[in-house]
Order: sequence, then C-alpha cells, then structure tokens
Amino acid sequence: MTKNIQIEESWKQALTGEFTQEYFQKLIDFVKSEYSEKVIYPPGPFIFNAFNQTPLHEVKVVILGQDPYINPGQAHGLSFSVPEGTPFPPSLNNIFKELALDLGVKMPQSGNLTPWAKQGVFLLNAVLSVRAGESGSHAKQGWERFTDAAIKAVSDNNEHVVFMLWGNYAKMKIPLIDTQKHLILSAGHPSPLSVRFFSGCRHFSKANEWLVSKGKAPINWAL
Repeated sequence: MTKNIQIEESWKQALTGEFTQEYFQKLIDFVKSEYSEKVIYPPGPFIFNAFNQTPLHEVKVVILGQDPYINPGQAHGLSFSVPEGTPFPPSLNNIFKELALDLGVKMPQSGNLTPWAKQGVFLLNAVLSVRAGESGSHAKQGWERFTDAAIKAVSDNNEHVVFMLWGNYAKMKIPLIDTQKHLILSAGHPSPLSVRFFSGCRHFSKANEWLVSKGKAPINWAL
C-alpha cells in the first residue's frame, strides 16, 4: 500500500504505520470512489501537497486548517492557501491583514502560500479532501486520524516548532503536542465570524522571535 502513496519520503517513513492500518485502506477506498463519482477538491495530485512541499525534518511552523476550500479553483492542498491569481477567500484576507499590521509589510499580491511551505511552514488541513460546495463532507472518514499522526510526528521528531492553532477545532489538537519543547500560539479563527478573536494576535512576529531564540532562521512572511 505504502508504495502507491505519492508523499515525500521523510513523511512516508514517519507515517508508514498508518498506511498499513485498516482505517487508512477504507479511507483510500472512500476517497477514490468520491473522486470517480463527484467533484472533489483539491485535484487528486494535490491531496498531499502540504507534505510534499515541507519535508518532516524541515518543519518549523505548523498552521492548521480544517478542510479544503469548497469553491472551484481555490484548494491546492495547503491550508488557507489558494493558487496564484485566485481572489483571496475571507479567512486568507484576514490573515494577510494581520500579517501587514504585525510586521508592517504590504498586503500580499498573491494568495499562494507555497513560499511559506518552502521555508518550513507546514500548511496542514485536518481533512485533506472535500466535495465541491459541501464543507465537512469528507470529515470522519479517517483523514483526522492520519493528520493527527502527522502532527504527533512533528512533535516527536522535531525540536522547537511553533504551532499556530486558530479556532476551537485547531485547539483540540493541543494534546498531540509536547508543550515542553514546542510553542503553541492560539487565537480565534480568522474567518469573518470570529476574526475579532484573531486580530491583534501578532503570531507572525511571535513565531519568528521564538525561532530566533532557539537558533533557527526566522520565516520571511512577506509574499
């Protein structure tokens, strides 16, 4: 089974125990069926994009989303990110507003967060696929168990990682994280409904301060 999963090698090694589990086989069967019968996001080759862009040993920051965007042309396998030239969804727009205020940089022109991923920002959704127009439609099929294993792999294998947990759903992942060696930054979700609990969190500067204090290079958040 493992050889058929198109996922970066360090992640393949760390998560190999998941690929042989019964739940994962059922998950893959479900996902394959869904892609063959319905419109599913992201496109199949981008399901594991977050893993492929950011090898396990390079993870310095984790930004956790819930599930992929449900509208055409938005989801490409990185939490909160959209492909080049795509209008910013509301949550991403609010993230960029906070970024500009926190760091004094200009609002980004592109919503493609791949440059963050390339620097060690693991842009993970808890659920890696979704039906068009149906939020949460692939929840509770096994993705959460798999991505929980990924979060725990980061916690266990890496040192001094910053976990940005926005919203109650993301905060539920705290028990997976060794808080003795990692930094947790929590705030409200950046969606319009809860942005008042997100604005002013200054997570981008706080993350860089922590990384520098641990002898790591800061993230260049400007896009």
